[in-house]
Amino acid sequence: MSKVRVRFAPSPTGGLHLGGVRTVLFNYLFAKQQGGDFIVRIEDTDQGRFVEGAEAYIFNTLKWCGLEPDESPLHGGPYAPYRQSERKENYRQYAEQLVQNGFAYYAFDTTAELEEMRNQFKTPENPSPQYNHSLRGKMKNSLTLTAQETETLLANGTPHVIRIKMPLNETVSFTDMIRGEVSFNTSQVDDKVLLKADGMPTYHLAVVVDDYLMKITHAFRGEEWLPSAPVHILLWDYLGWKNEMPQWAHLPLILKPDGNGKLSKRDGDRLGFPVFAMDWTDPKTNETTIGFKERGFLPEAFVNLLAMLGWNDGTDTEIFTISELIEKFSMERVHKGGAKFDYEKAKWFNHEWMKKAGASNLVPAVKQVFAQNGIEINDDALLTKVITLVSDRCTLLPDFVQQGSFFFVPPSTIDTDAVKPKWDEKKNLFFAELIRAWELSTLWEVHDLEKEFKELAAANQLKPGDLMLPFRIMLVGGKFGPGVFDIAALIGKSETIKRIQHTLSLL
Repeated sequence: MSKVRVRFAPSPTGGLHLGGVRTVLFNYLFAKQQGGDFIVRIEDTDQGRFVEGAEAYIFNTLKWCGLEPDESPLHGGPYAPYRQSERKENYRQYAEQLVQNGFAYYAFDTTAELEEMRNQFKTPENPSPQYNHSLRGKMKNSLTLTAQETETLLANGTPHVIRIKMPLNETVSFTDMIRGEVSFNTSQVDDKVLLKADGMPTYHLAVVVDDYLMKITHAFRGEEWLPSAPVHILLWDYLGWKNEMPQWAHLPLILKPDGNGKLSKRDGDRLGFPVFAMDWTDPKTNETTIGFKERGFLPEAFVNLLAMLGWNDGTDTEIFTISELIEKFSMERVHKGGAKFDYEKAKWFNHEWMKKAGASNLVPAVKQVFAQNGIEINDDALLTKVITLVSDRCTLLPDFVQQGSFFFVPPSTIDTDAVKPKWDEKKNLFFAELIRAWELSTLWEVHDLEKEFKELAAANQLKPGDLMLPFRIMLVGGKFGPGVFDIAALIGKSETIKRIQHTLSLL
């Protein structure tokens, strides 16, 4: 059996949707499990939709996810170039070969003539007429023109496209690795353009030619490409390559949270969650769409949650490392039906991965988030202790700032309104005494602080529970955070006393 070679072939037209990253992941897992190669090929033949910066964004995303290809425009490889725009000269010969063998034809119709066709043949039963077996005979192409007329038009450089000539009423079948046997009637498919007037191939021709030339053995793509499958299968046959055609798998869609339709960027905007892997700024509008990375997801969690959208290993296990995914992945366990996206579940994955990572491993990422919020941290040991204390309350990386900034900077506001209703002179005197006691103390460990606090409360005939909320608000500014004595022990004697004094002045 030949070496497994799979490819991801994105168009550089914008941000990388999580569905695209999942396609990358399934390709990657399959290739690595089989000891094969994972290729990224940039399909940039539609120059009208090309977006500056989109290709670099795709590779940055794959790098963040840890899903780097073996071959690509960036990584090189034996089948370069890996951008279709740089392979333009490859395609015409195959399109012309199809014409010569009667499987395709030249079409000289202008844009106006195509529009007239759509209007002229529109009926209630057929509101969107297509260029197909029933209408090709009424159009301006090498099937309706004489050979001499066709030669003259070509010699004069008349703009034209090359279209596949779909056969009438034939059945095209193939075995999908996920869906089993799939069949199409060719009469239901129009004569797709294979080569455009500018000499660039369409996706239909380019994907077949490049998969053949790059020796691709398995082609995994979204189920939205299923209707194109009969065209591609016929092209493999018509070009004489049927025995080398890759095995196909059409992946299920990632659905909106309610299950009604494919998840889109608009859904993310509407419901307040990311659908792109990383921040994407559209150079035309300068509008930035937030990504999972910037929202505070770990790459391991993002990859893990994507794997579980439409696949499982047959057990209840949900947390997998990339090496475990490579070991257990199989196309047979990819679901046929779409997978509903659940943002709360996605956050659960991130929380689990933050616990799994451990405090010391989170230090670089958490330090970066603090820096983005204007707090520079130079004490990694202190930060590790803070992460350990607050991690149970954190789901995303920015939560560490909300839950732990007071360890490094005093709270900017103090919620005195939460204290005032039950505040009295007796409590005021308690905290004044506490300051004096702690100023004289040589001990500053959690156990010692709690012991002295409670003993002083008992001496003043106060319940420790009535004093804990004011103490917490003095230290952190509000009703949140880990144990108050843990906080005091970490911020130190001087800072603890200073914060008590500041709140007493406000009260």
